[in-house]
Amino acid sequence: MTSRPKSRGASLFSAAGLERTAPRPLADKLRPNRLDEVVGQDHLLGPDGVLTRMLETRTLGSLIFWGPPGTGKTTVARLLADATELQFEQISAIFSGVADLKKVFDAARARREVGQGTLLFVDEIHRFNRAQQDSFLPVMEDGTIVLVGATTENPSFELIAPMLSRARVLVFKSLDASALEKLLARAEAIEGKPLPLDPEARASLIRMADGDGRAALTLTEEVWRAARTGEVFSAAALQDIVQRRAPIYDKAQDGHYNLISALHKSVRGSDPDAALYYLARMLDAGEDPLYIARRVVRMAIEDIGLADPQALVITNAAKDAYDFLGSPEGELAIAEAVIYVATAPKSNAAYMAFGAAKRTAKDAGSLLPPKHILNAPTRLMKEEGYGTGYDYDHDAPDAFSGQDYFPEALGRQTFYDPPDRGFEREIRKRLDYWAKLRRERGG
Repeated sequence: MTSRPKSRGASLFSAAGLERTAPRPLADKLRPNRLDEVVGQDHLLGPDGVLTRMLETRTLGSLIFWGPPGTGKTTVARLLADATELQFEQISAIFSGVADLKKVFDAARARREVGQGTLLFVDEIHRFNRAQQDSFLPVMEDGTIVLVGATTENPSFELIAPMLSRARVLVFKSLDASALEKLLARAEAIEGKPLPLDPEARASLIRMADGDGRAALTLTEEVWRAARTGEVFSAAALQDIVQRRAPIYDKAQDGHYNLISALHKSVRGSDPDAALYYLARMLDAGEDPLYIARRVVRMAIEDIGLADPQALVITNAAKDAYDFLGSPEGELAIAEAVIYVATAPKSNAAYMAFGAAKRTAKDAGSLLPPKHILNAPTRLMKEEGYGTGYDYDHDAPDAFSGQDYFPEALGRQTFYDPPDRGFEREIRKRLDYWAKLRRERGG
């Protein structure tokens, strides 16, 4: 009786078969084995980089890596552990809780007893709540672990102050075009074939990666999968093949605040082109246009004010127009409003005046207005002098009596000081004229 041959399926799904046939993503194949192979972070890993100087002493303190996705945070943490002969442990704040942390800390303590240190890499560390972050403090303090936390969010807002006082924050930068080009060249070398893209398409792929090395290599894989023998893609063909990578933009986090700040500062700086660019960036990333419209109304109030009273009218109209038309037609109304406020004369005089008035009102307390401007609906109030001596301005020359309306204990104050710009130039003339009449009439 002859034995039956092993089936093809048995061989394919054996552990060895999986090892031989399972594909490795390009990003995994190109993962650096040495720190000098990491691209785009020369400020940290170059000859005079922060981490380079740390490693020269062969000591490492706890660190927080802050930067966008695909910039090498995880890889650098792993290589730092190798360079300092620390045991590398990795957890994700998304999937780990207090019990998981306790196990990691206990294992690190056991290693320390036999002279082995531990580098604990915590991905998405900002996802841990305050109590979970507190649990790191003792083991950071006594050297049980060297913590390397990675976050895409601003540590100042997301991490507790005691943790930040025990760790140094290092900023990872988005990869520039030169760094991404190095990755593409390495990919071509390891795969032994060129990317089937013409120069314009290659530049387009780098732009699509948006500073993310992992994304660049993922797009590269998609191109190789799609290309037929001898085919070279143009930029237009590339767009059709890979569709389009969404910009990195979290509407609840830094991307949101950074771009609205850039839009606001561009408007304040009277640069309509930069303002339109940031408006387009936000709309392209899926920001709520009504949120932008409301912020543009705020710009009209804060940075233009009475230098051009029409700015508030036009920005409000743009908000209403978008609310009525929706996207994409209504977005043009917001763009027109952005151009208007960016090119309008600028003044924060009303904004500053109101702030100063609020501070004075808070500091001065509940002072009674002067009695001559108070109504006297009762006999007692008349007897107390309410309304006595009030001058009706419309009966005065120039419809201006020049009376003082501030509480006697406070004295006359000046809050509003309009500049000699835009419509406020006319307001300035009026205020100066009234001040002259007030002096002449002894008011």
